[in-house]
Amino acid sequence: MSEEALTQLDAELDANTVEAVPVPAPNAPEPLSMGAVLRVVTLRRLWFAQIVSVFGDFLALFAVITVMTFKLHANAQQITGIQIAYMLPIALLGIVSGVFVDRWPVKVTLVSSDYLRAGLCLLLLLVHNIYGFYAALAAISIVSSFFGPAQGIAIRSAVPMHGLRSANALMQQAFFIMRIVGPSAAAFLISAFGAKSCYYLDSASFLASGTLIATLALSIPLKPSATRAEVLAEEKKGVTRILADMQQGASFILHHAGLLFVIVALAAGMFVMGCFGPLVAVYVRDTLHASTKTFGVTSAMIGLGLLCGVNVLNTLGKKMRNTLQVYLGLGGIALGTGLMAFVPFVASGIAGCFLIGFSAAGIIVPSQTMVQQETPPELMGRVGSTLMSAIFSAQIGGLVLSGVLAQYTSVRRVFALCTLMLALLMLAGKLWMEPKEHPALG
Repeated sequence: MSEEALTQLDAELDANTVEAVPVPAPNAPEPLSMGAVLRVVTLRRLWFAQIVSVFGDFLALFAVITVMTFKLHANAQQITGIQIAYMLPIALLGIVSGVFVDRWPVKVTLVSSDYLRAGLCLLLLLVHNIYGFYAALAAISIVSSFFGPAQGIAIRSAVPMHGLRSANALMQQAFFIMRIVGPSAAAFLISAFGAKSCYYLDSASFLASGTLIATLALSIPLKPSATRAEVLAEEKKGVTRILADMQQGASFILHHAGLLFVIVALAAGMFVMGCFGPLVAVYVRDTLHASTKTFGVTSAMIGLGLLCGVNVLNTLGKKMRNTLQVYLGLGGIALGTGLMAFVPFVASGIAGCFLIGFSAAGIIVPSQTMVQQETPPELMGRVGSTLMSAIFSAQIGGLVLSGVLAQYTSVRRVFALCTLMLALLMLAGKLWMEPKEHPALG
């Protein structure tokens, strides 16, 4: 294509583009409830597939941790390495995988990812050492880096815009419920049938999920006319083309103040959760001088808070802007860590854990919803995978830094630093990342 034609194409696009975050029209449809969203056949099957595969994942992960702890006698760092081995490939490959997801058929990507993971789960049957478990989980994670953004595209295509918040809340609800139920079920299966039963069930869960998704009739909207950057990217080949595609996704995020804020906010929240998780036991032991029973209660409060937050905020926050919910979520996490840092009592510790979990839900669901609402269809894979990469990178950073920081200062001071970081992020969001509001296009 000639330079003159490209210039004309840019001029036409600029004339029809509004640089803004749209504000819902006065007669915008009422947000759909979870029940209404579940009546959408495609979403309902995606939800069932999510429940089955996540349940299988927690069975396998708990079984691996059990084997490493009681048979291989792994230390705390090696157990933490299991989480890092699973999260690191997604953190590193997230941005690159989105490039391919934007070009591949969504249904084929989802089904292939599930079937590949079903096969990879069976590798766990052959593993007899710590590094073998690391390698097997990392291989599963590599495939998962393609599934996540493709699932986001499928949800957006299946549900109307005013139903996306409830759809994402349902998906997170399934994850949190399985997170609570999975370890107990795994403990029973391991004691009754051995760890290998969990690996078989995890493989079967991916087969079931892939088969269920294969029955869907996904209707992905056609891409609009190509922009100049996309036309130039199409003319490139190999690595150069991949880099050009990545640059398009990164440029869109960096020039969209609202999306940049929610992605950074979600990463910060996950960083705090990463720091927080490994230090709760130390906080209960050294600061509260409490028993293992108290540790069990405080840990459970995080999961309970997440589950309650998804349901309550989805109901009460329907009329609330996504960015406002993110601000409130950041503030709630800061209040929770502040309680634990400055009010060291058992009751405040339990309340702080619940508040952190509850408030984290106030960031997760609105962030995912805003990404789906604000991102052009042709960039959904790249932006969705960038969000996923930010989440996992932040969690890894929190896991690693929590131990380092705790060696040089107290756990309470680590929580106080998290409180300060979140407060500064809220201030930065208000000063530099507030999206400009314009009327929605008709």
